[in-house]
Amino acid sequence: MFALKGGWRAWERAEFPYDEKESELPQIVQGCVDCHTKVTPFVVSEWQRSKHSTNMVSCLMCHGVEHMSEKDVDKAATVKPELCIMCHEAQGKQFAAGKHSMAWKAVQALPAAHWQPMAFIEGIKGCDSCHKIGFKTEKEIRGLRKQGAGFGIASCDVCHTRHSFSVEEARQPETCRICHRGFDQPLWEIYSSSKHGIRNALKRDGTLPQDTPTPTCQECHMKGGDHGVRTAWGWLAIRLPMPEDKEWAAAQTTIMQALGMLDPKGEPTERYGLIKDLDLARLTQEDWQKERDKMTKTCLECHPAVFVNLFIANGDRMIMEADLLLAEAIRLVADLYEDKIIDRPWNYPYPFPDLLAEHDARTQIEERLYLMFLKHRMSAFQGAFHANPDYAFWYGLSAMKQELAEMRAMDDQLRGKKKKRR
Repeated sequence: MFALKGGWRAWERAEFPYDEKESELPQIVQGCVDCHTKVTPFVVSEWQRSKHSTNMVSCLMCHGVEHMSEKDVDKAATVKPELCIMCHEAQGKQFAAGKHSMAWKAVQALPAAHWQPMAFIEGIKGCDSCHKIGFKTEKEIRGLRKQGAGFGIASCDVCHTRHSFSVEEARQPETCRICHRGFDQPLWEIYSSSKHGIRNALKRDGTLPQDTPTPTCQECHMKGGDHGVRTAWGWLAIRLPMPEDKEWAAAQTTIMQALGMLDPKGEPTERYGLIKDLDLARLTQEDWQKERDKMTKTCLECHPAVFVNLFIANGDRMIMEADLLLAEAIRLVADLYEDKIIDRPWNYPYPFPDLLAEHDARTQIEERLYLMFLKHRMSAFQGAFHANPDYAFWYGLSAMKQELAEMRAMDDQLRGKKKKRR
């Protein structure tokens, strides 16, 4: 394989076995093309239309020279993001500093994925089908190859589909739709039915002029091609320092306790460090403000400051309203644990429900709580910040209120009495 020294195009070919016979390289590559035109023709046609094919990035560059026939297919080198970064250094640094690079580590570290049937998980299926993006250890790569999952490890090809690696494809909002949709993060549904998404669709079908400003996911979250893709509130919609509003701060403390980030005394736990390392939340004012300022600047390109400031403040308030409901639901379940009416999770050390074990509810009331957290709260805060009031309210806040009402009735039933509600 090639190695990069001292900047792009400074190639070292010490390990490449054809150093002194570079005239043979076109013949070798042509051999790859001839064979794979018969075996995997669309791989060849995708590569031929790519920029790689005209910039000396051949099959050998990515897959090495060990695989030369149908008898040694398993020797084709696995493409890893580090290889892409050799040429795409700026994008690689941005990616490494962003949340997508942590997606693989997140699915390995968080408890819910490990308790699912292996038929759902092995071979980059299930959760891994999206969470495959991100850096992996050599041991993990060897394990994936043994499962027959040697493809899709490169991360970059999640958005820039191999073997065309199209930049234009990666710029389309449908590319984000592959992962950012459905139950726990209906971002495609929210965007595509918002004013932004509808205008983008109308521009693409010719109804609106091509110079119409119609923001896509990438134009807002990857400004200037930045591959970091971070947001102020993060995936969990929690932050430090706590909000100034005391009731909201108490609610966020309860949520962090149910996430396992804070112990009953409010002190950071081992899982706090895990959440921080996985970049799932903004845990300093500087980190939060930096992302907030970036997004505000983007919004100001189309909207007046008075609108932008009010819109963002309303998004914050929607998170607050959702948090107050979720915190009440958490405390309701925690009280049932304390009163020994339902059993605490045996593998969770704190007297709270574990929100990160959301797929494994043992009782109906816990299942309602997980739906509030993972489905409806996500819709509330994501709908609010993506200009979709329908998702923010009906699929978000209103649905949370319905779930909480059901939980209160279940609590009464479990306790065998009616409790006076505030």
